[in-house]
Amino acid sequence: MNYPSFFKRDYKSSLDGASGRGSRHWRLRGLILAAGLVVLGVVLAKNQENGTGSVEQTRALTLPAIETPKAIEAPNDTQKQAAGTRVQVALNLPTLEGAPERAPSIEANRALQAEVEEALQVEAASGILDGIVEETPPAQAEVHEPGEWQEVEVRRGDTLSAIFSRLEVHSQLNPILSLGDDVAMLRSIHPGERIRARKHEGRLQELVYEPNRTLRLHVTRADDGYEAQVVEREMEVRIAQGTGTVRSSLFQAGLDAGMSDRLIMTMANIFGWDIDFALDLRQGDDFTVIYEQLYQDGEFVRDGAILAAEFVNRGTPFQALRYTTPDGHTDYYSPDGRSMRKAFLRTPVEFARISSRFGTRRHPILHTMRQHRGVDYAAPTGTPIRASGDGRIVHRGTRGGYGKTIIIQHGQQYRTLYAHMNGYARNTGVGSRVRQGQVIGYVGMTGMATGPHLHYEFLVNGVHRDPLTVRLPDADPLPEKYLSDFKAKTAPLLSQIETYRRLDVARIEQ
Repeated sequence: MNYPSFFKRDYKSSLDGASGRGSRHWRLRGLILAAGLVVLGVVLAKNQENGTGSVEQTRALTLPAIETPKAIEAPNDTQKQAAGTRVQVALNLPTLEGAPERAPSIEANRALQAEVEEALQVEAASGILDGIVEETPPAQAEVHEPGEWQEVEVRRGDTLSAIFSRLEVHSQLNPILSLGDDVAMLRSIHPGERIRARKHEGRLQELVYEPNRTLRLHVTRADDGYEAQVVEREMEVRIAQGTGTVRSSLFQAGLDAGMSDRLIMTMANIFGWDIDFALDLRQGDDFTVIYEQLYQDGEFVRDGAILAAEFVNRGTPFQALRYTTPDGHTDYYSPDGRSMRKAFLRTPVEFARISSRFGTRRHPILHTMRQHRGVDYAAPTGTPIRASGDGRIVHRGTRGGYGKTIIIQHGQQYRTLYAHMNGYARNTGVGSRVRQGQVIGYVGMTGMATGPHLHYEFLVNGVHRDPLTVRLPDADPLPEKYLSDFKAKTAPLLSQIETYRRLDVARIEQ
């Protein structure tokens, strides 16, 4: 081996792989060189005694080559394979039989070999051979989706068009709206809400809208356009109860019982077929309600469904129990399985004041005695008017002194009339089908009227009947095949209502 050439290559390699460690290299090289010189001296001495026979032994004393990577700037496959190999220098010294006088020199050589190997291990451990030992591959960089997220806040008077323009993706608005019901909530945005979007190269990649704590709309770009997904977060359900007694108004009694406006309205709607809350409510009436409260991450979100309720009106108790049939239909029933709903609402305007009843009266404008064939409900202009039952609109338009009027036909036997409207709701043209409780118009004072109110008429087989006293047909009862399951599931609720009522009576008597 050409030793000067070997050290030159190793020196260059050390500068490339571990600069600043030259002093350690020179010590290592010095040890290796010294070992080589000693071995060479021993071999020459042996050759002098044994003549040509020593040549073969000299060949057995050669040092194995130390593999080092070549230029780092251009590694090849061979260099990559050698990158993780540690340097090992083995000095295989021959046994010089027949020359005992040289034994001390051989032992010295072996000691020097051990010292060299120890030095190599120390240098390798200290990192001097970084260019040869295996290197830890760099950690793979985290992959990010292209584009940056941008968030906009809905301002007062904002439209979707304006928001998409601020996001600079106005051209993608129509493709997203074409997704239909999945993105319908975007049409009902409110000031203060936020919409997040991610763009890449000017094109919308993702859009996120959360109208409340429970719903999340996620729109993503697909190969053929966009896809929308509405995710509803699960909430914790807790059971609560409220009891109250009417002193001044139903709303105040409900608020005193810790109920929300929404919950009070739901209770009124449940019992609205049996109790006219504008006419029949009396001081001293009391109620008990068992209902759900929905929580998200430990924080109250809103009230849920009413599970059971009792309302005592003028001493007569009415009880309602919520039940879902095995086929998924949910409704409220009395304890014996009769539907709380009737075929018609008793009052088409919620919590209005009765300003004129059915019967003969003096007309407020004509000042003559005339038959008043309906009931007038005084309410602020714009108050929603609900269809009292399922049916089909047979008239919509101005009708003499009635002003703006809608007439609904309910099957073959019943017909209802709504007059003095301020305006009509959407999708209420002649021939349109409407459902019970659907808003069909708004209170006004068109025609011959002295103030905003609804004039409501109820006809049975073409004959006007008093809407406040006419017996309303019942809705279909709970199918008999479900009665046993219904009673088993609602019995605990009835027991709870009875317990809460006794506790409330005891509290009042104290």
